[in-house]
Amino acid sequence: MGPDDGRYVVRVVPGEDPTHVLVFTTLGAPQRRLLGGRRAQRADPEPDPTPVPTARATVISATGIPETEAEEWLRGLDEDGQDKAVADAMAVLNRAVNAHRVAAADPGLQDATVERALVARLGHGSGDQVAEGRWAAALEVPLVRRRKQRRVAALRPQERLAALLGGRDEPLATELLTLRARADLDAGRTREAALQLRVALEAGLAELEQAGGTTHDMTERVSELRERRGPVGEAANAALQGPLGPEAATAVEQTLSRLEAALRARSAAGFK
Repeated sequence: MGPDDGRYVVRVVPGEDPTHVLVFTTLGAPQRRLLGGRRAQRADPEPDPTPVPTARATVISATGIPETEAEEWLRGLDEDGQDKAVADAMAVLNRAVNAHRVAAADPGLQDATVERALVARLGHGSGDQVAEGRWAAALEVPLVRRRKQRRVAALRPQERLAALLGGRDEPLATELLTLRARADLDAGRTREAALQLRVALEAGLAELEQAGGTTHDMTERVSELRERRGPVGEAANAALQGPLGPEAATAVEQTLSRLEAALRARSAAGFK
């Protein structure tokens, strides 16, 4: 996931009490082969799968509570509560991932997502237990391995992939920019999302206007997006100064959703 194994203290505001402790652990790492040099070696024509390590991240609240209260919390978690707890933990985890991305100047490091997780657990335990990834009691959260249908239902990814690779279609610049803005917003990086969205929106207006004839309502969609340039520009300008206020953050979320809807409509029209 990026950060080296170890314990990391997380503070939202410098000088204040920590909010969380993050523990990164590598499990099942294969032994490194001692290579005598850098020369290429012949590969087995039918090689076994290469073993890979598994990374475990433990997100621990820095505020301790009595065990009885912790057990009540765990027993009282319904499905929505479980989803929220996992999402909150992922936000803390991705803050660390992003910090490592910046510190290591590694643009290829991806945010962690629930969809790519092997397992997710919620539980409680003593400090020594949770620091080792263990617990006094825990539940395993079912991970529904499905794409976010609201965003990709109309894309028919396999058909689009074949078209992109086969030269029958080409990606728009705004598609990648929009994905970056969504990744920032989902990870809680609202300032970065606002700055990214401004560029994505400008590219989208230019590129989607050319697609006006592909769907009956694309002209209306482009017109709506054009009206949102002002609020998005103001949000991006505010992001240069510091954290966004509620109104600016709402403008970013709403405009990004409308831009994603326009891109879905364009893709769906091309694969009817």
